[in-house]
Amino acid sequence: MHAIEVTIAGGPEVLRLVERPLPEPGPGQLRVKNAACGVNFIDIYQRTGFYPQSLPFYPGLEGAGTVDAVGAGVTRYKPGDRVAYPNATAAYAQFTCLPQDRVVPVPDGLDLEIAAAAMLQGLTAHALTHSVYAIQPGDTVLIHAAAGGAGQMLVQMAKLRGARVIATVSTEAKAQTARARGADAVILYSKDDFVAETRRLTGGAGVHAVYDSVGASTFLKGFDVLRRRGTMVLFGQSSGPVEPISPLLLLQKGSLFLTRPSLFDYIAEADELAARSRDLFAWLASGQVSLHIDRRLPLAQAAQAHELLASRATSGKLLLIP
Repeated sequence: MHAIEVTIAGGPEVLRLVERPLPEPGPGQLRVKNAACGVNFIDIYQRTGFYPQSLPFYPGLEGAGTVDAVGAGVTRYKPGDRVAYPNATAAYAQFTCLPQDRVVPVPDGLDLEIAAAAMLQGLTAHALTHSVYAIQPGDTVLIHAAAGGAGQMLVQMAKLRGARVIATVSTEAKAQTARARGADAVILYSKDDFVAETRRLTGGAGVHAVYDSVGASTFLKGFDVLRRRGTMVLFGQSSGPVEPISPLLLLQKGSLFLTRPSLFDYIAEADELAARSRDLFAWLASGQVSLHIDRRLPLAQAAQAHELLASRATSGKLLLIP
């Protein structure tokens, strides 16, 4: 089968298309024939060595497809079942093996490409809005990079929770995307100071929470838009890692809270993964949440997909099609 391999950490050029043996599912495992696999910033962090991996490694965490074979002891699935997964290894491949409790069923009528595109970003948005900082009706939140794949999901789920959403984006085209997803106010941070604008939009009160996937270029300023006892949720670093801060800053800015969550700690249990996925798929099926697939690329163009994602020139999800 075809798969993407990384033998040395580095730039997009280290992503090589190779031929690998067809993996055999072990006890309790499924082999999934992938219809699509998602491209995410965590894949870039692993490829560059920012998140060190044992080499060689085979990238890709999320995908969707049909069960092709099952190992001994598998009771929940059978060949032909449609499934999706958010935290496998070696998803950039035609086939992927993983434990049965790490996959979820995809409802009839939901496109497998949509399911693949929704897994990591959709479950992340669910965990961030329902658990990391559980939005309450009437809260005001600031969402950075609101036109990206995760940002669009966050905007929609924050609105489902009853929040007023202030979004930041880099271009007017992305502002239109954020508004279409439900953002109540949009700030072009390439033109306006998001701190001053957020303070103006909240009458000086600030927001209950900041959801920041950008990192270095926005992180410290974000503390200046939080209201007393507000929460800074740092869940990415597309502009680079943030500098360490003193806990005294949280005191000085108003007894603030800071968290750096990982999705995988919020779907560690099979029941929690299943519950969040059911919500996500139901919202996608009903149209309460929608997503945009920016483009689909063949597996052999994984390097181009990473370049596109890192450029932040995309609006929506990038998929690799094996």
